[in-house]
Amino acid sequence: MPATLIRNVLLVDGSGEPPRPADVLLRDSLIERVGTLPAESADTIIDANGLALAPGFIDSHTHDDTAILHTPQMLPKLSQGVTTVIAGNCGISAAPVRLRSDPPDPMNLLGDASTFQYPTFASYVEAVHAARPAVNIAAFAGHTALRNNHMDRLDRTATHAEIAAMRVDLQEALDHGALGLSTGLAYLSAFSATTEEVLALAETLAAAGAIYATHLRSETEQILAAMDEAFRIGRSSRVPVVISHLKCAGITNWGRSGEVLARLDAASTGQTIGCDCYPYAAGSSTLDLRQVDERVKITITWSTPHPEQSGKTLAEIAAAWRLSHLEAAKRLQPAGAIYHSISESDMRAILSHPATMIGSDGLPLDPHPHPRLWGAFPRVLGRYSRDLGLFPLEEAVRKMTSLPAARFGLVHRGLVRDGYCADLVLFDPQLICDTATFEHPAQVAGGIESVWVNGRLSYSRGAATGDRSGKFIPRGSIIA
Repeated sequence: MPATLIRNVLLVDGSGEPPRPADVLLRDSLIERVGTLPAESADTIIDANGLALAPGFIDSHTHDDTAILHTPQMLPKLSQGVTTVIAGNCGISAAPVRLRSDPPDPMNLLGDASTFQYPTFASYVEAVHAARPAVNIAAFAGHTALRNNHMDRLDRTATHAEIAAMRVDLQEALDHGALGLSTGLAYLSAFSATTEEVLALAETLAAAGAIYATHLRSETEQILAAMDEAFRIGRSSRVPVVISHLKCAGITNWGRSGEVLARLDAASTGQTIGCDCYPYAAGSSTLDLRQVDERVKITITWSTPHPEQSGKTLAEIAAAWRLSHLEAAKRLQPAGAIYHSISESDMRAILSHPATMIGSDGLPLDPHPHPRLWGAFPRVLGRYSRDLGLFPLEEAVRKMTSLPAARFGLVHRGLVRDGYCADLVLFDPQLICDTATFEHPAQVAGGIESVWVNGRLSYSRGAATGDRSGKFIPRGSIIA
C-alpha cells in the first residue's frame, strides 16, 4: 500500500507531553510508525519544516447530526483541523426520530420536518455511510428525540408505558453504536421530565458501556442543584457523566466558576465526570423568552416569521418595532439567538480546568451562526494558549484530542502513536488563529496547513481536497 512520510514535524502527540521533533509514516488509514525515519520508507514525502503535527481535533460537542449528511464536505470543521465530531447532544438527535408534525424546539436546530428521515439509529448510520462525510462522527441518542417519538405533548413527565417505549428506542440505538444518552433538561421540551424518568432510561447504559451527557437543567442560579442531579444519575446508573458546555450563565450568576468547579472536583472523587466548554463569553441556541434580559446583548440568528431580522440585535429590533425586548422576542419566535451572557473570567477558569474538553457547540444551519462554528479550535490554540498563556500548547492539544477520545471511548484515536488511526492536523503554532467574528462568522482559520482523515489528505492550504474519508465511529470501536 502507498505510504506517506511527514518529515521534520514538531510533534504534539496529544498526550500532554512537551512537543518534540519527529517523523510520522502513514500507510492506508493508519499511523505505521513515529520516530526518525528514512525517506525510502515512503512513496510520498512531505517536509513539514518544523510545523506542529497533532492528532486530528475531536469536537466534543456538536449539533452536526444532519449537516454531516447534507453538507458532507464539513468545511467549518475540517478547516479548523477537526477530524471527528460528537453529535446528538443536548437531548436532540437526528435519530431515532419519528415526527407527528413539525420538530419541537430545540430539535428544530437540526432542520425542519423533512430533515428527520431516520426512524431508527441503524437507518441514520446507513445514511452516514452513504454520505461519505469528510470527517468522522460518533453520536448520542437524544432524550428529547425519544420523548417526541412516544408522547403526545412534552410539557409533562412520561408515563411508565412511554418510558418503556423510549427504552426500546434507546436500546436499538445502543445496539447500533450510539455513544449513550444525552439530555437537554433546560429546554421546555424536557424540563418536565423528572429525574426518575431520566434514571429509568439511563439504567440501560451501563450494560452497553455507554455514557450519560447532559445539558444541565439549569446553568444559572440553580446550577449546583442541576449538577448534583447529573451526578446522581451517573452514580445510580454506574456510567460516566459528561456535562455539556459547562458555564455560569446570566449576569447574576457571574463569578461562580470557582464553586462550580469545586463541586465538579468533589463529585469526581467517586465517579467518572467530564465536561466541555467553548472558548467564547457568549452562547447560542433557540430564542428562549426565559433568557431575555435587557442587560444582555442578544443577536437574532434566524426567525421563521421575520427572516429579515437575522444578524440584528434584539435591542435594535425592539427599538424599530417600538416594543419591549420581551414583546419583540415573542413576535420573532420561533427563532435563534446568540446570548452574550457569560463572564470571560468564568469561561477562562472552566476552559483551563484539567477535565475540560473543547466543544464548539456550533449550529451549522444558522444563517448567521455564532463564530464558534468556524473558530473554536484555533481560538483555543491561538488566543488562549499562545497569546494569553492560559495553558501550554501541549495541554491545549490534549483537551481536543486524547481527553475526548478517552471520554467517549474512541479507541485508537486522539494520539499520534504507532497503529493509531491517521487523523492528523499540521499547523503553524505561531500563526494559528480564528478569523471568524460575530459580524462575519463564516471564515476559515489561519495557520492550518493540512488535515488528514483516516490517512487521506482532506484539507490543504486553505481548501478542501475533495477527498472525503470520514466514517461513523461506533461506541468502543477499535478501528472504525
